[in-house]
Formats: sequence, structure tokens, C-alpha cells
Amino acid sequence: MKTNWIRITLTALIMLFYIACSGKKDTTIVFKYANSQPEQHPRSQSMQFFKQELEKRSQGRIQVENYFSAVLGTEFEVQDMVATGALQGTRGGGFIHANKKYYIFTLPFIVNNWDEALRLVHSDFTKEVNLEARKNGYHIPACGISQGFRAHTNNRRPIQTPDDLKGLKMRVPQQEVYIVNAQALGVNPQELPYSEVYMALKTGVVDGQDNALSNIWDYKIYEVQKYLSLSNYGTGPDPFMVNLDWYNVLSPDLQKLFDEVAVEAMAYSDQLNQENEAIYIQKLTEKLETNTITPENLDKFRKATEPVYQYFIEKGYFSKDDVNRAKTSISD
Repeated sequence: MKTNWIRITLTALIMLFYIACSGKKDTTIVFKYANSQPEQHPRSQSMQFFKQELEKRSQGRIQVENYFSAVLGTEFEVQDMVATGALQGTRGGGFIHANKKYYIFTLPFIVNNWDEALRLVHSDFTKEVNLEARKNGYHIPACGISQGFRAHTNNRRPIQTPDDLKGLKMRVPQQEVYIVNAQALGVNPQELPYSEVYMALKTGVVDGQDNALSNIWDYKIYEVQKYLSLSNYGTGPDPFMVNLDWYNVLSPDLQKLFDEVAVEAMAYSDQLNQENEAIYIQKLTEKLETNTITPENLDKFRKATEPVYQYFIEKGYFSKDDVNRAKTSISD
């Protein structure tokens, strides 16, 4: 009788243990995230902050798995994984799949400096663009600035005017806006994932490229280029793209917490990029022959790239009113 009682007690305790373990497992939600930049890059650093803060504040109810350095594939491959739910989040060049209106942020000279760029991404206009991404299966809790302003590098000559770009084979991101912009400037655009750019420059497949200064430094582009030309001609959006179905499974309190930490992480990313931009310029100037395009010549670039705006308006990606609203939000 006593033996049976002990056996029943032990069985009950074991069952309670498994129930407890099972319950703990069910309440742990995994958020798998990936981007192409290396671990030391501001984008990746901000996602390390996101992981630390979200896990701490959720008391472990959400676990974040970060994958950097394109270990899971190119930006567009990762974007597809988020769209299908194989991954839960990403940041990078695939933002057009969330909402084509993000193209507005990439238009040449839509903003001229960091203050204007920050006003744009924090505006009501941008919040509307973020919300519209739900139609395509994405939740966008916050949008930042994509790594700062872009700069040109090449092995042929300093870029002073639009004429200096004519005929150059320049790598461009696999996004229509950069192809159209390059064509407006007389460039021979070459679409390549950024992970392939170093070797393409080294072997002479392309003459040059343009990108954020952080990418030019972190990917060691300075090792295979001679000239760096600064124009602040463009930047881009950095929406934090989350699979909407995954997000909708979260309880309201976890959704609120997720969004709060995401906003903080994106602000931290922008802060790092802005602080580091001057540092990157200094580092790159020591490696490359560097010039800053004069205001007079910048006006020539603005005039040469005006058709880019009309091209996308005619394609229906956004309206002239959308562009005007974006510009108005910069001056507010």
C-alpha cells in the first residue's frame, strides 16, 4: 500500500514537472532576424540592443536570434524568407516589397542633411507608409535612415560633375530607383548584391559603386578603389520589417513591448550612423583620394536627376502629392 502511494506520488510529480516544462516552452516565442551587414555595423549593433532589451523586458517570453553578415543569404533572399515566415524580421534593400512608396525616401536630393532625413522618417507621412505595408504582409513598428548618405567610389577619376560619371560601369543595388538614377546620369549600371561588389571591383568587372560610407568601410571597398566623391545625393529608408502573421500571434502587451523596443532600436541605429559618418569620412580619406562636390555642381546633379521623380510617378509607385507631402514633412 505504501509502495503504491509512493509510486502514485512520484508519477504525479513527474507529470507536474512535464506540464510545467511544457507550459514554459509554449510561452517562449522566438523572433529570428537577419541582415547583411557585419556584426560591428550600426545596423547590427542596434539589433543586438533590440535583442538585449526585448528579452529583458519581456522576461524571456520573447527570445531573439540574430543572424548577421548575410549568413542566411542575400538581402532579397532573406526578404523572401520573412515574407514566407521562415524568418520573422529583417532590415535592408528589400523594403520595396513592403511598400513601393519607400522609393520616395531614395529619390536623389529628397533630403539634404541629417536633420531633414530624421524629420522625414519620424513624420506622420512615414507612419502612414509603414502602416500601408500591412497590405503586403509586413508589420513596420519603426523606420529609420538607411546607414546615412551615399557616396561614390571609383577607379577612373574624381567625380566632380554629372559628366564625370558618364560611361562608367558602376555597381548599383538591385533596386529600380538606383538603376534609373544611374541611367539619368549617363552611368552604365551593373546590378550586383553587395556581397559580390568587392571582387567585382578588384577584378575590374565594374569601375565603381556608390553606397553608405559605413558599407564602404566595413566591406573594405577602399582596398580596391582609388577615388571617393562626397555629394550627399541620397539616402534611403530603413524600415524594420516584421512578418505580420507572426506579429499578430503576440498578445497585446507583447505587441506593445515589441514596438516600443523597436522604436528605441531604430533611434539607436540612426544615432550610431550619424555619429559614425564623420568618423567613416576621416578613415576613408586616409585610404582614398577624396573630394567634396561643390554647391554649384550639386545643382547640376539635381537638374540631371529630375526625371527620376517623374519616372516613378508615371509608373504609379507614388503620386506627386505623396512627394509633396514628404517634402512638406521635412520643413515642418
